[in-house]
Amino acid sequence: MCRNIKTLFNFEPPVTDDEVGAASLQFVRKITGFHKPSKPNEAAFQAAVEDVARISSRLLRSLETNAPPKNREEEAAKARARAAERFAN
Repeated sequence: MCRNIKTLFNFEPPVTDDEVGAASLQFVRKITGFHKPSKPNEAAFQAAVEDVARISSRLLRSLETNAPPKNREEEAAKARARAAERFAN
């Protein structure tokens, strides 16, 4: 599950709200152990996802770097190559 959380900082084009939301959902799933919460836990689960997304967006906006932005296509190709090597066995 953790492998689904991707680095979101310093990309061109910048991260979208959907990407931050997806990473936040994966994080909350990981720490709770729930893929889908039960009805009594649904509101707390969703509130946590929204809180993590809001804080993550604020963090990403406040970070600074001198490094050039990463290219999404190149990073995705590197990730596919790592996965192919890892699962080739």
